[in-house]
Amino acid sequence: MSARRHERTAARSAAVQMLYTAEIQGKPAWQLLEEGLCPEEIGPLSDYAVKLINGVEAHVAELDARLASTSENWAVSRMPIVDRSILRLAAFEMLYVDEVPVSVSINEAVELAKGFGGKDESPSFVNGVLGRIARTMGEEVEEVEIEEPAAEAEAVEKADEAEL
Repeated sequence: MSARRHERTAARSAAVQMLYTAEIQGKPAWQLLEEGLCPEEIGPLSDYAVKLINGVEAHVAELDARLASTSENWAVSRMPIVDRSILRLAAFEMLYVDEVPVSVSINEAVELAKGFGGKDESPSFVNGVLGRIARTMGEEVEEVEIEEPAAEAEAVEKADEAEL
């Protein structure tokens, strides 16, 4: 993975954590940043992380409208906070950050959902919603292949047996 891509991956992770923290605390993320209330485990935020945070906050009404229109049977307010934070961030990146391909934004969001969201449903949910947003943008996107947890566990078990 290139250094720039790794930096952006880390920036996305930090931005999602800040957006999540802001929502839990009921404060805008910019206020947390201004007050120096960035969680220690995040560390100093990169310029790209700040760009993502500020962009999500500046466009949250539009992003939520997009999410509401593409998330079948899910009101944005009823989504798990972490999924909502990931979806807002990825939708912002897809719509407003021209130098990042839509497919990269989707893949990165799915990886964030695997790391922060519910292992069973979050990655598939995030992938589906963002895929529909991409199609409304006229983008040709392939669904991200998401290994089912049971299949993943079975593969690990088979690998362990093979070593014996």
